[in-house]
Amino acid sequence: MLGFDFVNNVNSVNKFAAAKIIGLIKKRNRILIGDTTLRDGEQAPGASLNIEQKIKIAKQLELLGVDSVEAGFPTSSKEDFEAVRLIANKIKGPLITALSRCRKDDIETTRKAFKGTRRWGITLFLGTSPILRKHSLNKTKDEVLNVVREAVTLARKYTLSVAFGAEDATRTEEAFLYRVYEEAIDAGAVVIGFPDTVGWLTPFEVKAKIAGIKGNVSNLDKALLAVHFHNDLGLAVANSLAAIESGANIVQCTINGIGERAGNASLEELVMALKTREDYYKVKVNIDSKRLFATSQLVSELTGIAISPNKPIVGQNVFATEAGIHQAALLKERITYEIIKPESVGQNGTKFILGRHSGRHAIRDRLEKLGYRAERVDNSFLFNQIYERFKEIASSRKEVKDEELRVIANEVLGGDAD
Repeated sequence: MLGFDFVNNVNSVNKFAAAKIIGLIKKRNRILIGDTTLRDGEQAPGASLNIEQKIKIAKQLELLGVDSVEAGFPTSSKEDFEAVRLIANKIKGPLITALSRCRKDDIETTRKAFKGTRRWGITLFLGTSPILRKHSLNKTKDEVLNVVREAVTLARKYTLSVAFGAEDATRTEEAFLYRVYEEAIDAGAVVIGFPDTVGWLTPFEVKAKIAGIKGNVSNLDKALLAVHFHNDLGLAVANSLAAIESGANIVQCTINGIGERAGNASLEELVMALKTREDYYKVKVNIDSKRLFATSQLVSELTGIAISPNKPIVGQNVFATEAGIHQAALLKERITYEIIKPESVGQNGTKFILGRHSGRHAIRDRLEKLGYRAERVDNSFLFNQIYERFKEIASSRKEVKDEELRVIANEVLGGDAD
């Protein structure tokens, strides 16, 4: 989850150097984007990817410019182990990380997956909420603290890029959560993760939680704060933005928002919110937004999870309109109803759908684009005939295609386009 290059020779970068790098990142007002499409995203039912597909997506994420790629969970399967190993060797831009439980065998397996890799990161996780302590771990608070301390200490022997995430952090007692984070940082974690594992929080609560962490984790100056929101209430992107406003440094998200249950914060939505409203958020992200649509399409194709037509940023209807009033205004000035240029996210311009809601301006514009001279189209008598016949057809179907409009125009004008 780190967006900076800590080498894995622990003798070459000490804690003081690490703290200096962390301080610089915080001062530069840059939000680091940690992508977990290949780990949490792939956990979406039916989204399993083979190794070749994972590598293809990882290469696209590298082109996109994400700061880190969580490539998998090496102990979960032989396939995940091999995928992490190959991705770490083939991808040179973003930091490649892997998920690990706070267990010695998990950490050792993760280390083996990265064998021969110069730089890599590990994200340790452990349940901290009373619910998980009782029903999943059967551990006391002190036992949890001991496990965190031992796991981070061991992982730090192999890499400086150690992150610790408190599973179900949003339902953990705040005072205890602060202690867990302090313990992790003291043991050597350079990132602490605040995941909303069950998609529980609202943006207002997120701000309060982040403020609490910043005000009560005494050694937070030595680490970056990462957030990871699930979308069970449809608030993952909103919560991520609230966390950024409150001082989070890293946001973990997925392409198309895929993931467990209702999914994760959508990378393309988050990035374009920050870019479009840079005047408000005043932060930078290192993402080539022109590659968002292509990346979205690739992930949809390989996972088999379709993209909703009205999905923000990458849906096919996002830059399409049928309403006559909107079409007329857009023909005069795009900013009337378009806050994002389609080309800026890799889509192919605004699409005017010709249907029963379309007005005269859109029909005249389409005729000219089809090659009919303006002076012929502008003839009010002839154009009215074309428009009325168009409306008759449009009243009984969802869309009138260009070829149908061409047939109407040829019959009224007595010839082909010129």
